[in-house]
Amino acid sequence: MSNSAAMVEVWRGPFLESVHSGHAVVCDDTGQIVAAWGDPDAVILPRSSAKMIQALPLLESGAADAFGLGQDRLALACASHQGAPIHTDLVQTWLAELGLGDDDFRCGPEVSRDKDTKLAMIRAHQPPCQMHNNCSGKHSGFLTLTKHLRAGPEYVDPAHPVQTAIKEAFEDVTGLATPGFGIDGCSAPNFATTMHGMARAMAYFASAREDGASLRERSAARLTRAMAAFPELVAGEGRACTELMRAMGGKVAIKTGAEAFFVAILPEQKLGVALKIADGATRASECAITALLIRLGVLDAAHPIVSHYMNTTIENRRGLTTGSIRPAASLLADPL
Repeated sequence: MSNSAAMVEVWRGPFLESVHSGHAVVCDDTGQIVAAWGDPDAVILPRSSAKMIQALPLLESGAADAFGLGQDRLALACASHQGAPIHTDLVQTWLAELGLGDDDFRCGPEVSRDKDTKLAMIRAHQPPCQMHNNCSGKHSGFLTLTKHLRAGPEYVDPAHPVQTAIKEAFEDVTGLATPGFGIDGCSAPNFATTMHGMARAMAYFASAREDGASLRERSAARLTRAMAAFPELVAGEGRACTELMRAMGGKVAIKTGAEAFFVAILPEQKLGVALKIADGATRASECAITALLIRLGVLDAAHPIVSHYMNTTIENRRGLTTGSIRPAASLLADPL
């Protein structure tokens, strides 16, 4: 990706050994750029960072209320979860209430990312199923909308009513016509936009209110509140999304995406953040989003969880500290 900016540094002793570059944009509720690093017009695939946008038609259609979806299921619809029992039990119940089963998913099976669950399944010679897929919550939302619309079973087809509704919502909140899509790891279309477009979308969510004038605004506010209320469902124990949201006391919703994408929704500040590390390194995206949350004043730099992702020490196999992963100086200027 061209015109990227240095965002994260990897030091070994006194030597700068590696640099991760990327792009980041902070937008206000008017869609204007407050701060930017790299190229705001860089075209990107937001991957799983777009899940709250993909969930908008679930609420706007009336499907969420028709099927009595509570905040926990709305959070799961926006999740990239671990496939732990806290996630799969809820997915299984959700499917049963829809009168559906694992075979109705189109996301594909995935080995659980929860270590205990993975090992227990291996010992039991139990193969993973689709509900263990980290996107099965999102796909449960897709299936709920499909049933509500009485549409066909191939809900990941770009021409399916579920995906055409998502495309319309995506273009509306990003403020841009999408140049196309890639097929995500879970087989659903993932629509492209620019860094500015994705930050603008997050600012839309940040400024949305549950008593807002439009159904879309009210739906965005409900999804943001659900994510912040159930951080353990959005990702899982030990995951950056969950731990950082907890550290911010439910005041901010954040979401990672594959290939080192991150977004943040800051309702009190009415700001949206989009972040992309060019080389796709998760260690860099987690460090950079932590630095930006501190700079924006929503994460306490002294919170113990910060050291898990920013200024993290690197140890060798003998347990000796050999270096650290740090945000670049440009991310550490005065608060915005």
